[in-house]
Amino acid sequence: MCRFFILMLLILCAGNLKAQVIVKARVLDETNLLPVEGATVSIPLNNYSVITDVNGGFAFKGNFDTAAKVLVNCVGFNEKAVSISALGNNETILLKSKQVLLSDVLVSTHSANPYKSISTADIAMRGVSNSQEVLQIVPGLIIGQHQGGGKAEQIFLRGFDADHGTDVRLEADGMPVNMVSHAHGQGYADGHFIIPETIEAVNFNKGPYAANVGDFATAGNVSYQTKNYLDRNMLTAEAGMFNTYRFAGLMNLLDEKSREKQQSWYAAAEYGFSDGYFENSQHFKRVNVFTKYTGKLASNTMLSLSGGTFFSSWDASGQIPVRAVEAKVIGFFGAIDPNEGGETRRSNINLQTVTSFNNGNVFKNQLFYSNAGFDLFSNFSFFLIDTANGDQIRQRENRHMIGYNGNYRRTSFLGKSKLLSEAGMQVRADLINGSELSHTKDRITLLTPIKLGNIRQTSVSLFLDETLAFGKRFTMKAGLRFDQFYFAYKNRLPGDSTLNGIGLFKAQKNVVSPKINFYYSVDNTTQIYVSAGKGFHSNDARAVVAEQGTGSLPAVYGADIGWVKKPLKNLVMQAAVWYSYLQQEFVYSGDGGFVEFSGQTRRYGLDFSARYQPINSLYLDADLNYAHARVAGASKGQNYVPLAPVWSGSGGLAYRAKNGLNASARYRFISSRPANEDKSIKADGYFIMDATAGFTTSKFSISLVINNLANTKWKETQFNTTTRLKNERSAVEEICFTPGTPFATRVAFSYYFK
Repeated sequence: MCRFFILMLLILCAGNLKAQVIVKARVLDETNLLPVEGATVSIPLNNYSVITDVNGGFAFKGNFDTAAKVLVNCVGFNEKAVSISALGNNETILLKSKQVLLSDVLVSTHSANPYKSISTADIAMRGVSNSQEVLQIVPGLIIGQHQGGGKAEQIFLRGFDADHGTDVRLEADGMPVNMVSHAHGQGYADGHFIIPETIEAVNFNKGPYAANVGDFATAGNVSYQTKNYLDRNMLTAEAGMFNTYRFAGLMNLLDEKSREKQQSWYAAAEYGFSDGYFENSQHFKRVNVFTKYTGKLASNTMLSLSGGTFFSSWDASGQIPVRAVEAKVIGFFGAIDPNEGGETRRSNINLQTVTSFNNGNVFKNQLFYSNAGFDLFSNFSFFLIDTANGDQIRQRENRHMIGYNGNYRRTSFLGKSKLLSEAGMQVRADLINGSELSHTKDRITLLTPIKLGNIRQTSVSLFLDETLAFGKRFTMKAGLRFDQFYFAYKNRLPGDSTLNGIGLFKAQKNVVSPKINFYYSVDNTTQIYVSAGKGFHSNDARAVVAEQGTGSLPAVYGADIGWVKKPLKNLVMQAAVWYSYLQQEFVYSGDGGFVEFSGQTRRYGLDFSARYQPINSLYLDADLNYAHARVAGASKGQNYVPLAPVWSGSGGLAYRAKNGLNASARYRFISSRPANEDKSIKADGYFIMDATAGFTTSKFSISLVINNLANTKWKETQFNTTTRLKNERSAVEEICFTPGTPFATRVAFSYYFK
């Protein structure tokens, strides 16, 4: 395997003596002179097109008429036309920004992400007002909160109950959000450290088909990109029901002369507080600070340096049993254990450089560091185990994470066919001290330690991607990924029943993941794609060492057949049928400190999305998703995958008039689904509508936000749990839930200035 990668790297770096690139240029934003990635550069006369890279660069090879026009298109920018004769080596093309329109979206085989056009339009037209809404931009992705906003959301996608991120990979500016071997759950992905006003784009993909993403990217992956540049400063104040407040600000730290030198530096901050809609006030507060610098490190190298810190604390009502509400022991928004809640924090430093060479190749390097703390008190079973003191648990850890991402992209030609080659290395080390699971009472008294130790987990990954355009319509992208994991757990608890005494326990494992994607353009409005690949998610180090490496990297195998269609200039549709198979695996229960065994699972389904803009001021979107999830090998009727979503969807409309008036209405739903293997217990579905109305000028904006417009009583998260209440003689297995928000309003005012 190592020889294979060395050979491919040598091929990648070697020059192609027969290839001669005759046109090379870069596309920049006219306002800030920063690179425009993902622009389509085409020569209509020859039906030829390419996509700009991360540094705004592109290259042509061939014998073209020097009078032929080169068209540059990108959503959110005016089209630019230049003649080939005007382009030499390393010329610059400047694009002027404008309103985002679906009519500017191009369906192209040269885009290796069929969801790119949808994500670009959604983030611009719908906008986001909080970090939760950012995740919901992904079609078919459902989130649920069961700690009142303080904890990471539970994620559902393509028939996976991904818990807090076990089967969905999240990144922010290339930095991992998912936490391996986390005290609360494997892959725990808390993205609340991202200030929503700083988000420039949200890119996503479904399935395990991208070689440059590895761990947790089984159902899909989501990547946030923060702004490199602020076009204006902003101050925001929000106030709403349930004693809810939020203040945020974004400020440029450099003047206009610095922007002319391609330098940008800004700072952002937010503070939020809410008592929440629960009977037990949650006293939720969040403090968030972020800053980012972008500028030229050298004539051919761009530097990005960002850093931030985040802190959150809250009290929670947890998950309550249905019988307690029906018997009026507590209200629908009540609590059994009012002492749940916790604190979480994360600080990040992220350094990236992008170097463009004269031959059109690009070398990207990234170093990142995070320090994260987590301290959570929960009670899922109440008095099931300890009938006197209750079953409250504490999960706590302190983590240092350091990593490196590097990739080298080379553009060459096989005849007139463009070959884009990418090789990369990713290294990540997590040092987790004091990973603790304990039985506690009232957040004060330690009753029984269950787990206590230090975790050291390291992964080293290599990947290769080759994208070849065969002629004008057909593109193939083939990738191969290799991941090596090292697990170490230093047990500090003599009574740990899963390990043989205190001491250091180790294991290691590796996995090879091939990927293949085909894209075919039927015409300029239709693309068909077929994808297949292998992915995986790592398991918790505490379980891996206990089982001596068994089941440490369970694999998923997937396939998609999809279609992107633009039947009208202002209508884009996307559909896919998909299949996935998950190997037999075991998973570590962070709430119980033991290994839970589960079998093989098979899923298949259908995704459909549509985006329509009948007039420039009106944007409509709709997503409908179906998933069929079953445990392989189990008898019929006993093979349901608990909590796997079946039917789900979202949609809405957004209106933005030229005079500044704006409004939106959105819905989301999920059908009832099995909560256990025989479907004897079900999780209730829901249908929720939200709405906004506002007015925006160049100087200020004011808006009214309404959540749960119909005041529907709904269960946001639900679990089949065995519980016992105080003084109950026997345990009961039933649904425990966290109630969703009732009708709630808030008003936001923003002031803009230079």
